[in-house]
Amino acid sequence: MERNIKQRKVLVLRGTAGKDKDLLEAVSSCFAITSAQSVDEALALLAHEDFDAVFSITADFLPLERASVSQQAVAILNTIGEGVCIVSGDGTLLWTNQKAEKFSDSIKQGICQRSRQAFEYFSQRITTDKNQPLSRKYSLTDEKDRYFEMNIAPMFDEKGELVRVATVVWEETASRQLQQRINVIDKAGRELVRLDAESFSKLSVEERINLLQDKIIRYARELLHFDHFVVRIMNRQNNQLEVLFGVGLEGDVETQVFANVENNGITGYVAATGRSYICNDPASDPRYLPGLDGVQSSLTIPLRLHDQVIGTLNVESSKKAAFGEDDRQMAEIFGRYIAISLNILNLLVVEHYKTTGQTAEDLNREVSEPLNNIMTDASQLMEDYIGHDDIRHRLQGIMDKVIYIKKALKGVQEGPKGIFGSQITAAATIDPALLSKQVLVVDDEQFIRQTISDVLQKYGCSVDTAGDARQAQSLIAQRTYDLVVSDIKLPFGSGYEIFAAARQKDQGLPVILMTGFGYDPNHSIVRANREGLSAVLYKPFKVEQLMVEVRSALTKTKA
Repeated sequence: MERNIKQRKVLVLRGTAGKDKDLLEAVSSCFAITSAQSVDEALALLAHEDFDAVFSITADFLPLERASVSQQAVAILNTIGEGVCIVSGDGTLLWTNQKAEKFSDSIKQGICQRSRQAFEYFSQRITTDKNQPLSRKYSLTDEKDRYFEMNIAPMFDEKGELVRVATVVWEETASRQLQQRINVIDKAGRELVRLDAESFSKLSVEERINLLQDKIIRYARELLHFDHFVVRIMNRQNNQLEVLFGVGLEGDVETQVFANVENNGITGYVAATGRSYICNDPASDPRYLPGLDGVQSSLTIPLRLHDQVIGTLNVESSKKAAFGEDDRQMAEIFGRYIAISLNILNLLVVEHYKTTGQTAEDLNREVSEPLNNIMTDASQLMEDYIGHDDIRHRLQGIMDKVIYIKKALKGVQEGPKGIFGSQITAAATIDPALLSKQVLVVDDEQFIRQTISDVLQKYGCSVDTAGDARQAQSLIAQRTYDLVVSDIKLPFGSGYEIFAAARQKDQGLPVILMTGFGYDPNHSIVRANREGLSAVLYKPFKVEQLMVEVRSALTKTKA
């Protein structure tokens, strides 16, 4: 319903000479009148009250309109998120909006200094090209290490003369800190994957594995401030996400989790979808599986390698809403480096002997790419010379020789036949510490099983052998052993599964794992080390090395 006409409010700006008195009295009889004696008073009333109309003599109306528009412009400038300043040519701060008024004195001084520089720049450019649009950008930092960006533009009077500059200022601290954090994590990540650096060349595979794990933990804590987290690796045979290592979650990380969107918690969902997941309310999130006691929030990201999820990184916190989009972005960048470093570790070949002064690893690395290039070039030339049988025959000969060279290098890299780097030159004698000890030797190569069995029997051990994981697990379940020696790569299972079966049968049963040149696709060494693995032997190894580890394992058990 419209208001009664008498209820309509009219603002009357009275002229200095009281002109149009009769007209004003007529207006007063029909409307609710509010009088203002000056333009400033009228503007103040307009700022605090609503009026249906403004009544003014012509001479007063134009100044009132201009002042009203100016007042509205100021109101708009006071509501925007950036600071706005008007600065004179000598660097005097003429006006600021409310945002800029709150800036510290050091920032205001910086604004004035940069504005004076910009004014001088504009003065010179206008002289040479008046039609060119002008603006300048500057950066500032205050005493609290906050970062600000500013954009400065010239202001002209009615005659087109440069009289002052307008400066827009906004804070970039959060964005700058985010970028710095990204740069730091990127640098740390590149350090993480430098597994072929000179500093690694003198380390054993086990030492490299431990060093990699230590690096991941250190960077996660120092850079990301993650104190409770677990890294899981996906087993491609059954999609199980197996624990590689955990920090601060030791009591909860053994829950079986598979890469599946249903009934496998957030970790299973992330591994199955490849999408990161922030959980800020575990109590109401149906995907959350209990982890750290009192957890209030969690962050889970996939570990990606060539667009394939190979595992997950799960972080938990006792703080509410501890993780945001910045944390997700940081963790994903770091996660990519973790995935790359784990892949490099899988592919890394460690040699324990030298051929003509150069390791087989170095030799392979030096010639592998040139040999592949020769193969590629020869193959392409054969396609170009279809019908030229003589040339094609010669090219095929080149390719055959390259294949022969690659096979020969592979043979060198695999090492001498068997697992020992030297022959048994002296007859072994019975060792009282090993006499009648029951040992299970597991390896899919019959020669290796028999060789280790023969050595241990000469020292007084009683030895059983198994050629695959199933047979080994069956023997462990049925019999009692003092020691298990198992290869990592096995049919129907892995070295870690043998280790787990032994520990399930007897928590104190020592296990020694063997691997050829650092081969550990399922990270059995890292996982078993975390749970009390006795030792790792890297093929080829000497009889003395084998016996040292066997005696150590059995002695510790006896003690």
